[in-house]
Amino acid sequence: MKKKHALTPLALLATCSLAAAQSSVTLFGIADATLQYGAGSTANRTQLGSGGNSSSRIGVRGTEDLGGGLSAGFWLEAGLTLDSGTFGTTNTSNQAAGTSGGGGLVFGRRSTVSLAGTWGEVRLGRDYAVQYYNRFEFDPFGNNGVGSSQTNVGSLGGPVSSRVSNAIMYFLPSGLGGLYGELQHYRGENPGNAGPTADDGTGSGVRLGYRAGPLNLSAAHARTRFARTATTGDITSSNLGARYDAGPFTAMGGIYRDRVETLGGLVGRGVQVGGVYRVGTGEVKAQWSQYQTTASGTPQTKKLSLGYVHGLSKRTALYATYARVRNSGGATTALNGAATAANQASSGVDLGVRHTF
Repeated sequence: MKKKHALTPLALLATCSLAAAQSSVTLFGIADATLQYGAGSTANRTQLGSGGNSSSRIGVRGTEDLGGGLSAGFWLEAGLTLDSGTFGTTNTSNQAAGTSGGGGLVFGRRSTVSLAGTWGEVRLGRDYAVQYYNRFEFDPFGNNGVGSSQTNVGSLGGPVSSRVSNAIMYFLPSGLGGLYGELQHYRGENPGNAGPTADDGTGSGVRLGYRAGPLNLSAAHARTRFARTATTGDITSSNLGARYDAGPFTAMGGIYRDRVETLGGLVGRGVQVGGVYRVGTGEVKAQWSQYQTTASGTPQTKKLSLGYVHGLSKRTALYATYARVRNSGGATTALNGAATAANQASSGVDLGVRHTF
């Protein structure tokens, strides 16, 4: 393990050196550290965390003009746990346990190569799942920190809820009168003789949206195949997000549905509404979200989130977020590492600083 960690920063530097030969290369990242407090009926917790406002990361991206309106590009982005200095993320790709892949992912946030032109963009590698865009783009907290929407925290989307590996993606070009979208197909890459699990982790998705003036609407649908058992099965996720900008205020919200085709069938439904109010160099954020499933007892968690971000400059900000959840139906959701008994509440606070480069 020590050898692996020692090589990781060197690998990043080597990547940057090799990328310097490209026509346009950018080193970028976010450093975000948070003092977190969580309170629950069973146990409280205080800790230093990472990514309370924006996920900490480091990456390098580049493009090359090939002429005739065609360009090539690459994007390598690694997650960074700032409080411990750890690179990489847990493998939450579309592979199920026991299939290809596994272990930590150095460039687990994104690793792609692409070709783009007037016809759109084809992208290969690991990137966001189509349904995840609507979970963070219409969340005032960007699905970060204690304020993130419960519709994503409680999602039944499993290993494909946020990112997919082994993906082939096509993005519509700009200039279509506000229309945008993406088609996505990803492979589980299991042996053909694996029996019922041969197709595990293979799936497809589509996202289609319309953006014009202050209005942004987007719908997404994805289906991933898994062998059906008492606890697993094909995962289907569908959602709809909306956003409207009215001067200094932005209103947003969404509805979400996930289904896991277990032998008995399991469905999760969520809704969230929120907004951002910009005042001076700061932003006031608020959101209410709810997620429930058809599991025994119909567990449900409702969440209220309030936050403020104060910009010290274009790249540096201080922030504070408060959130509280109420559980019912046997749910035990707790915030910031606290623990709470079934049907009991939990609250959490983030105090942090974020710097982008």
